[in-house]
Amino acid sequence: MPSPPYRGRFAPSPTGPLHAGSLFTAVASWLLARHARGHWLIRIEDVDHDRCVPGAAEHQLATLASLGLHSDGPVIRQSQRTPRYQQALDQLLAQGDAFYCGCSRAQLAATGGVHRHCVAPPRSDGHNAVRLHTAGSGVIGFDDQLQGPQRQDVSAEVGDVVLFRADGCWAYQLAVVVDDADQGMTDVVRGADLLDSTARQIWLQRCLGLPTPHYLHLPLLTDAQGRKLSKSEAALPVDARHGPELLRWIWHLLGQAEGALDGADTAPQRLALAAQWFDPGRLPQTLLPAPTMPDFPKDRPTP
Repeated sequence: MPSPPYRGRFAPSPTGPLHAGSLFTAVASWLLARHARGHWLIRIEDVDHDRCVPGAAEHQLATLASLGLHSDGPVIRQSQRTPRYQQALDQLLAQGDAFYCGCSRAQLAATGGVHRHCVAPPRSDGHNAVRLHTAGSGVIGFDDQLQGPQRQDVSAEVGDVVLFRADGCWAYQLAVVVDDADQGMTDVVRGADLLDSTARQIWLQRCLGLPTPHYLHLPLLTDAQGRKLSKSEAALPVDARHGPELLRWIWHLLGQAEGALDGADTAPQRLALAAQWFDPGRLPQTLLPAPTMPDFPKDRPTP
C-alpha cells in the first residue's frame, strides 16, 4: 500500500496573541508540509476554557494570514467537538480501558502526582475525572524524526492518564489524539516540550484502534532563564508589521542557508522563497537559550 499524502498541522491554544515561539513552530511545520508537497491545517485547541482569551483565536489567525500562513482546509475548534470526544471516551469505558477516578492532586502527592491506583472512591456528586489505564502499556518506543529514538515506560513514569477532568474539561491528551486521527494527520510537528506526552498518546491511539503518525519535535525557544519563550515575561506578541524580519530570524534559527530569502521584501514573498529553499536536513536538535530577536523599533505598540 502506498503511504498516504503528507498532512501536518499547527495547533495553537488561544490564550493570548501569537508569540515568537508559536510562530517558530507554525513556520517550521508549514515548511515541512510544503517540502513534502502535502497539506497544512490549522486547529484551535481551546478545550481549556479557563485559559482561553476571547478573541485570541481570531487574532492569531489574522496574524498568521498576514504572514502568508493559511490553512489548507477548514479551521476546526476543539470546543465544538464534544460529541466526538464523548464517543471516544465511551468506547474506552466500554472496553475497560478507562475508569472514573475521584482522587485529588493532594491525595496523589505521596506518589509524586502519578496515579497507579485509586486512593479515594469516585465522588458521589459526579465530579470525577476519567483516566486511561496504563498498566498494560509497557515500554513504548518511537523514532522522533528530529530528536531520535525515544522510550518511555508509561505506567511507571506517567501513571494513569487523565482523559476528562473533574472540572468538566476534556483533557489535552484525548482531544489531540482524536483530532489528529479524524483529520488524517500523517505527521505531527510541535515543540519539544510535548515530547514527553508522545508515548502516552501512542498508547491511547492503540487503545482506540487509531493510527500513529510520524512525530517531529522542534527545539524550544527559551529566554535566559530557560523558560519557554511564549511563557516568558520578555516574550512580546508577534507584530505582523515586522513579518519579513521575523521570518528571516526564524529561517536562521531553523539552520537554513543564509541569503536564501534575499530579494523578497514582504512576508508572503519571503515565505514563498523559504518553501523553495528549505532543507529539513539542516534542522537543529537544540537551540541556545535567549536567541537574539530582530532589532525592532522600541516604541512599537502591542497588537
